[in-house]
Amino acid sequence: MRADPFAEAALTRNAFLGGRVQLWQPLEGYRAGIDPVLLAATVPARAGQSVLELGCGAAPALCCLGVRVAGLVLTGLEIQPAYAALARRNLAENALTGTVIEGDIADPPAVLKAQRFDHVIANPPYFEAASRSAAPDAGRETALAGPVPLAAWVALAAKRLAPRGTATFIQRAERLPELISAMQAGLGSLELWPLAPREGRAPRLILARGRKGGRAAFRLHAPLLLHAGAAHLEDGEDYTDVIRAVLREGDALNFPP
Repeated sequence: MRADPFAEAALTRNAFLGGRVQLWQPLEGYRAGIDPVLLAATVPARAGQSVLELGCGAAPALCCLGVRVAGLVLTGLEIQPAYAALARRNLAENALTGTVIEGDIADPPAVLKAQRFDHVIANPPYFEAASRSAAPDAGRETALAGPVPLAAWVALAAKRLAPRGTATFIQRAERLPELISAMQAGLGSLELWPLAPREGRAPRLILARGRKGGRAAFRLHAPLLLHAGAAHLEDGEDYTDVIRAVLREGDALNFPP
């Protein structure tokens, strides 16, 4: 848990979406990779709609989403005060209006429980604390292996959704049984979109979406390839065209029809 604010010398400013988003991040601590960018790109939000991110960290997903879709009402919930402060700064410096609430997924504050949202997104911790060695940085450890069960993240997302609203998660493939079980308890119209590192490789990550009150049949989409070719053969990026357009140009990543 990181409560004390980050000193300026402990931060870096990094470009996302080809420079359209500038994000302050800690030199030591949780730093965003491509996962929150891909998550943000999948949100089917329209101007005027509201979006909640659970565990928003320094707000990479909210910033990427807000820059891609203008006119959204953005809200983040973050348990670590230092990261919540960074999230507010990042939203403001990317010319976005948003609210970052400090609070716990397991015991959300009253101000959050009084609201409903058109979309909820989350990039919950990928690991269970008991199954791994802890990261040396406490803030990074909270982001990687928080103490709150995955089911609690999904339950809160479902509760905070408006009718017909969507909840989208990104998670490691090995935790898929746990994620699906939790989603079935409060969401319908479930869809899974595996993310495979390369052709012929097993998916490592899963994008999962459900809808509040949805009744459509379960759908398992073909894997989306992140990298071109069977192996990384030379220096430089080798993202597929679709992924490069999302990461560098800010394109949407729509779930398959």
